[in-house]
Amino acid sequence: MSAYDVRNPLAVRHDRTYASLVTTTDTTPTTTTAPPTWLPVAAGAVTLVMWASAFVVIRHVAEDVSPGALGSGRLVVAALVVLPLVLRRGWVAPTRREWTLLALGGIGWFGIYNLALNAGERHVDAGTAAMIIQIGPVIVALLAVPLFGERMHRWLLGGMVVGFAGVAVIARGSSTDADASLVGVLLVLVAAAMYAVGVLTQKVLLRRLPSVQVVFVSFVMGAVICLPFSRDLPGIVADGGAELWWIVYLGVLPTAVAFTTWAYALTHTDAGALSLTTFLVPGIATLIAWLTIDEVPPSLTFVGGALAIVGVLMTRRKPKAA
Repeated sequence: MSAYDVRNPLAVRHDRTYASLVTTTDTTPTTTTAPPTWLPVAAGAVTLVMWASAFVVIRHVAEDVSPGALGSGRLVVAALVVLPLVLRRGWVAPTRREWTLLALGGIGWFGIYNLALNAGERHVDAGTAAMIIQIGPVIVALLAVPLFGERMHRWLLGGMVVGFAGVAVIARGSSTDADASLVGVLLVLVAAAMYAVGVLTQKVLLRRLPSVQVVFVSFVMGAVICLPFSRDLPGIVADGGAELWWIVYLGVLPTAVAFTTWAYALTHTDAGALSLTTFLVPGIATLIAWLTIDEVPPSLTFVGGALAIVGVLMTRRKPKAA
């Protein structure tokens, strides 16, 4: 039998290697202890930075790579990176219900999400896309209360209001194109909805299945959804140009690494509160875009970013016990 513990599927081992951070293959039963409090926080922070950089890279290559090629290439690379960890950890057979949830998350968050976001960023800038996605965490926080029994305390509710107000300010101030396509905005809204579906399904799946297995299956399902829209992918691979390396970057860091660290953080944190930390992503993405592709944020962006940070901090507070 494996030493896998449903409360802590990502055991932290002493060798400090990345593989040991996300999986374990010991066959001798051991006592699983809670991880240091800073470790899920650090994992969440890595995820936020990597996801923010993805918005900028997608925007950078959107005109040169089709949405399907960008999505399928990214997910295939991510699956190859995670596969050795899955083989080392061992396969846990999903139940029929878990396969249904895997399909919802894989097709929704990784398939439809990538297609919609990649297409949407052809019409809206990276910062705006990151801000629209913030509707997803609001959906997650609201649904996590009835689905997972997470308490809608006053700090969580207040943080949602303040954080979303910050996102609204950023969205108003960061749009550089007054005639931005409505289609682009709607596509990113679809991606936001698929994000919420993915977070909620993962929270259930991670109760029993190893996180690396969940993300691997999701990557594969998402790649299959994107492949029919990837006619230009063989040419990009054959050419071996910058577009290919940007796809590899998206597959390794914002996908394979970031979704694994996200799954780890999600295992040890309330789904609603953790998801609301992604209010920080628009500010990070805007800063990266400013420094790399010269998308200069307006002054309102900094005001909204400050509000978003305050909102996230509010959601992390716990109410005093009665």
